[in-house]
Amino acid sequence: HAAIALRRDLLQLDNTTDAYRLIHAEGDYLSGIVVDRYAEVLSAEAFSLAMYQRAPELMQRLAAMLNVPHWIVRGSPHMLGQEGIAGETQMSPDCPAQVLVRESGTRYRVRFAGGHKTGFFCDQRENRARLAQLCKGKTVLDLCCYTGGFSVHAKRCGEAADVTAVDIDEEPLRIARENANLNQVRISIAQSDAFAYMRDMLRIGRQYDIVVLDPPKLINGRLELEEGTRKHFDLNRLAMQLVRPGGILLSCTCSGLLTWSEFHKLLVSASLQSGAAHTLPDGRVRHASRPLQFLSHSGAAADHPTAANCPESEYLKAFWLRLG
Repeated sequence: HAAIALRRDLLQLDNTTDAYRLIHAEGDYLSGIVVDRYAEVLSAEAFSLAMYQRAPELMQRLAAMLNVPHWIVRGSPHMLGQEGIAGETQMSPDCPAQVLVRESGTRYRVRFAGGHKTGFFCDQRENRARLAQLCKGKTVLDLCCYTGGFSVHAKRCGEAADVTAVDIDEEPLRIARENANLNQVRISIAQSDAFAYMRDMLRIGRQYDIVVLDPPKLINGRLELEEGTRKHFDLNRLAMQLVRPGGILLSCTCSGLLTWSEFHKLLVSASLQSGAAHTLPDGRVRHASRPLQFLSHSGAAADHPTAANCPESEYLKAFWLRLG
């Protein structure tokens, strides 16, 4: 009841969207499970065996309280591996394989089979809306775009002049193309590794007014902290070079183990190597620094609260940067 009241009564999300986080694990004092609402389907991911076993009863109660007819529950791959169980997907009878959701007038298709997490990234809702306010008449590059959340919203609501969406996976890009068609907008779509695409653009001297860098989780545990941090650094160093002077970079990480201060430090270091390239007498290439302004920072949307007794669950971090 408390979780529902936060979303419906306080945030009044039903007025603008039918896709939002309904239960945010520790943030709603229900450790081990997250539940998202997508139109007439509640989609859950369980992170503990205890919650996975109890999830169907929980979902039935939530569905009745919200008057939502369908639900689906999946166990997280990490949890299933640790527990050594098959963990088949559980769902209500006749649960649809996909739905259409709305977000501030933009429509998105959400497919439950094979999607990341619960099917769509509601946590970036407020960042998508804010980015759209900066896009009118601008060129936009959306790296690691998944199903085109930022791309489609930037074109439809932001009236961007040109939008390019890049992702390595074919299926999310197919949905991104469908999402563009649903909203009657045209975006360019490229299937490519983000590193390879950025290097190709640098070779031809292409730059953009706005670059969005929202990679998947690169640090899944402490053993991956050093390597994942280095990947974030390399991604941002390349992305900064693709921003026109005076342009904007929205740089995100969903790796909870990368702290705000370390992410900030990483971005400063990347800017020091993102300027014009010079070849030294010994053949090495050195990049000059570029002026970098931190405009602001933001996190997940308000339907992803962080409990005071579990601050480490604040995972999504986004810096809004202006490059000189």
